[in-house]
Amino acid sequence: QVQLVESGEGSVQPGGSLKLSCKASGDTPIPACMGWVRQGPGKMGEGVATMTGRGVLTSYADFVKDRFTMFVDNAKQTLYLEINRMKPEDTATYYCAAADTGPCNIVAIRRFAHRGQGIQVTVSS
Repeated sequence: QVQLVESGEGSVQPGGSLKLSCKASGDTPIPACMGWVRQGPGKMGEGVATMTGRGVLTSYADFVKDRFTMFVDNAKQTLYLEINRMKPEDTATYYCAAADTGPCNIVAIRRFAHRGQGIQVTVSS
C-alpha cells in the first residue's frame, strides 16, 4: 500500500509562486500513473495534470498551460508541482494521487485509489 504525503501549502499574493511536493512511501513500486487534483471552495474536484510513473506527461487541464510545471524525482519518490503567476482562482485544496493501473488522464485521476491528505493553497491580496 502506498502512502502519499503532500507539503508546501501556503498563502500567496496574486502573481506569486508555490512549489508543492508529494512524497510517496510504502512497498509499492513506481505507480503507473500519478498527478495532482484540486478542489476549490464550493467546487468539484478537477484534475490538474497526470504523468506516467516514468515522468511522461499524459494530460493537463487548460489552466495549467504556461503556469504549472509538474515533474518527478524517482530517486526521492517525490512528485512536484510548481505554480507560477498565481491567480485567486488557484485557491484550492491540492491532492496528489496515484494509480497502479487504468487510464492516465485528468478525468480518471479523480478516482485514483491512492490519494494524499491534501494541502491548502490560498491566493489573495
